[in-house]
Amino acid sequence: MHTNTSDERPTFVTHLECSLTGEDYPADVLHGLSRAGKPLLVRYDLAALAAALDKDALARRPPDMWRYREFLPVRRAANIVSLGEAMTPIIAVPRLGSRLGGGELFIKDEGRLPTGSFKARGLGVAVSMAKELGVKRMAAPTAGNAGAALAAYCTRAGIESYVFCPEDAPEATISEIALNGARVWRVNGLINDCGKIVGDGKDAMGWFDASTLKEPYRIEGKKTMGLELAEQFGWSLPDVIFYPTGGGTGMIGMWKAFAELGEIGWIGPGRPRMVAVQAAGCAPIVKAFEAGAEHAEPWPDAHTIAHGMRVPVAIGDFLILRAVRESGGFAIAVTDEAIEAARAEVAHAEGLLLCPEGAATYAAYKQALSDGRVGRDESAVLFNCATGLKYPMPTVDNHLDRHKPIDYASL
Repeated sequence: MHTNTSDERPTFVTHLECSLTGEDYPADVLHGLSRAGKPLLVRYDLAALAAALDKDALARRPPDMWRYREFLPVRRAANIVSLGEAMTPIIAVPRLGSRLGGGELFIKDEGRLPTGSFKARGLGVAVSMAKELGVKRMAAPTAGNAGAALAAYCTRAGIESYVFCPEDAPEATISEIALNGARVWRVNGLINDCGKIVGDGKDAMGWFDASTLKEPYRIEGKKTMGLELAEQFGWSLPDVIFYPTGGGTGMIGMWKAFAELGEIGWIGPGRPRMVAVQAAGCAPIVKAFEAGAEHAEPWPDAHTIAHGMRVPVAIGDFLILRAVRESGGFAIAVTDEAIEAARAEVAHAEGLLLCPEGAATYAAYKQALSDGRVGRDESAVLFNCATGLKYPMPTVDNHLDRHKPIDYASL
């Protein structure tokens, strides 16, 4: 049986590049950050890639993340660590769209991936590359979903995993991390405090630091969101993309995907305006965007119910801001109250259960539509990054006594 994960396919990685200085680094060697302390980006021979693959050949492949193998860094099929990463659906939400009086509105539902979140994309590729490069032990800080994905893929790969999360991370996710085979600790701090524990423990534990953007390959996995979106839209793109932004890997990855697709001529020069969505209680990217700064200041006293966006300081801040500005987009913050209301509104109107971070994109879209930052004729895609089933939901207190007559008219 021919599959995207078993067939050998040509690979096109040429080198890695410092995202700040442009300095080159060799491929096929284990790397963390660049010498400048910034994320490394994978570079490809795109001309050779374009000669080896066309859209028709791609369309005939099974519909999963690994159909984009030529755009990914894993050299040998034997090193691919997969849990069945299906393409995620783009769901039109016309009832909400017409209610708001905007253009075509879609939700890309990443909650359908293994471990129930888009973190499966990034960690699936990062762990595959760790396996290829001989890593035996990995560690990461997490707000929940990245840890769950790291645990699952490491277990699948036969790699040990250590995960550190803020003590108030969602219970379901902490349990999931443990059940998937990682060693997990609750920490009395935020995700950056957990990250310090991982960094400080490298010498003592000999683990590879798989923190957001501290290795080069999570971006490549998240890049598949952009490749998939382009293919699903018939190789054109929506006008605006609303993306929940904490560490911002997906924003950076999608922008990279669009650049690569443009360079090989699969899409035209038009790009979506990229909108970084943050929570009002933790909005360093919004503040930096509004100030015209290239880097964000650490956010004091970060708090929000959207744990995935509670990232006080992002190592890729300048890359997020670059994508936003180059695309003519913007950064926007929404309150926890607006997130809660958005989650309920989408569930009641369209039957889609969003995670808090995904609901934040709908709250941001409503806000941007009303203040004119998004036009009423513009098409928009909102990213729901995880299944809503992992998060607390309203309690239900309606009871019926089956031994008594039921007053159906009052139901």
